[in-house]
Amino acid sequence: MPADKPVLVTGGAGYIGSHTCKALAQAGYTPITYDSLCRGNAWAARYGPLEVGDLLDGERLRDVIRKHAPIGVIHFAAFSYVGESMQDPLLYYRNNVGGTATLLRAMQAEGVSRFVFSSTCATYGTPERIPIDEDCPQRPINPYGQSKLMVEQMMKDCAQAGQLDAIALRYFNAAGADADAEIGEAHDPETHLIPLALGAAKGTLPPLTVFGDDHDTPDGTCIRDYIHVTDLACAHVKALDQTGNAPGFTALNLGTGTGASIREVIEMTRAVTGRDVPHSYGPSRAGDPAALVADPSRAAATLDWTPTHSDLRNILQTAWAWMERT
Repeated sequence: MPADKPVLVTGGAGYIGSHTCKALAQAGYTPITYDSLCRGNAWAARYGPLEVGDLLDGERLRDVIRKHAPIGVIHFAAFSYVGESMQDPLLYYRNNVGGTATLLRAMQAEGVSRFVFSSTCATYGTPERIPIDEDCPQRPINPYGQSKLMVEQMMKDCAQAGQLDAIALRYFNAAGADADAEIGEAHDPETHLIPLALGAAKGTLPPLTVFGDDHDTPDGTCIRDYIHVTDLACAHVKALDQTGNAPGFTALNLGTGTGASIREVIEMTRAVTGRDVPHSYGPSRAGDPAALVADPSRAAATLDWTPTHSDLRNILQTAWAWMERT
């Protein structure tokens, strides 16, 4: 029998997806995780049923939708390594774009129109202004960002055709972990700064490599807008609540509006862990913007959403507690 207020969460066994499943459960929804587990973790799908399946398997998707009768879909399932996308772009277009097209077709066939999409600030590429608002030109500089932008275009077209009530959430640097340390960041390979810095401090990962100290920023290292994964999860639930009224498409930035440099992250890592963070400096990476900071005012107004967990110390404390537990 269908669960009470079921929501299909593709990629719900991943990092942000699993935190959103917890937030959905706390808000009275039943999250139905749909995940191939090729990059997700079965242990993270603990807040509702797990349905194992591939995003490109349209019949499996339709079977799961018929079984659980979700009121809407929150779509996380995607490959998300920028470097990998540069090396194997067709993998990203097949999975991220082709898989989403398969999902949208299955939703249409089963009469589901409410849709929240995990997009990214990578759709902006190298921004022409800081902070970045939703009207900044979208000029991705890698296949990962391009694949997300292509999905946004599909969403717009389906909304224009009257088939979809959709919100794309373009978020900045997801970080931190569940305050109860039940779930956290567990990528393989790990490419995100904060777990790499914490792992270097703990001695379970190699010394951190900082890519460039000659950027046009106050201390020469890149500045990023770090948003706690719990705040991201809350925004996804609020976005789902906003859908269901009429076909349409909305894009919203999720960030804090405040950036932290890599040097600042390293110093806060020392303060939180009480340990040194072994690191060295390498050359800057081509196409790596000096600063990426969101203007989150539209999300605040549209969703009545304000980040409450995203100060840098709390991000690192929760991520460290998760790492210490695991």
